Amino acid sequence: MATSEPRFRLGFIAPPAVGAEQALRINEEQLLPPDVVRITVGLGISDYTTAGVEEAIGRYWSLVDELAAKGANYIILAGVPISSQLGRERVLRLLEETKRRTGITADSTNEAMIAAMQHLRMDRMTVASRWADELNRRLTEYFGGAGIKVEAITSEGQWAKEAFAMSVEKGFVLAMRLGREAMRLVPDAPVLLMPGGTWRSLAAVPLLEEEFGVHVITNQTAETWRLIGAGAGPAVQGWGRLLANP
Repeated sequence: MATSEPRFRLGFIAPPAVGAEQALRINEEQLLPPDVVRITVGLGISDYTTAGVEEAIGRYWSLVDELAAKGANYIILAGVPISSQLGRERVLRLLEETKRRTGITADSTNEAMIAAMQHLRMDRMTVASRWADELNRRLTEYFGGAGIKVEAITSEGQWAKEAFAMSVEKGFVLAMRLGREAMRLVPDAPVLLMPGGTWRSLAAVPLLEEEFGVHVITNQTAETWRLIGAGAGPAVQGWGRLLANP
């Protein structure tokens, strides 16, 4: 039986190196229709330190060229620590230059989150972070540059090595614990941000929204929300307010 041609190709620039088995795959949680294919390439980052990010971002343009050659319709620079270390001004220049060079719309996880906050008309949030203090400071500065105040932020002291080593089960438990901790710090926060892609925090979104009555935003929900806006798929029910009412 012939396989139908994908309708939408998402080019995803992930922080770690990516094996061949990960290079072409359908979205795991099926938040988007099955004719949306994610083409993943990796920066091969060694760590989220300033030096590690600078070394890895040197591979950005070769990865953009690879995704363009594979027919990507949209490119996302993934990884909140990467954009946070680069700073917002530099990230925006990078995305604009990508569009100018290739004609492909470029985005980042951080910018998707900012756009979601602006869509919700929210300018303050509490953050359930597992990152080290340095990364938390850079994250706070990044969102502050967009007029969004981080009122509280948690920490587990993680860098790239710890993040990449987490199991799905450990990630979910940690997401729930830190999400609750962040809400205890700012009980009236209208938004709970849960940055980080490797801890697979999607399952925690509806649970924490119901428990605290807030909007919960993660890497995956922010990125998917942006893709819905780009025509990749319809609203998604059951995985949080942002996706249910895009």
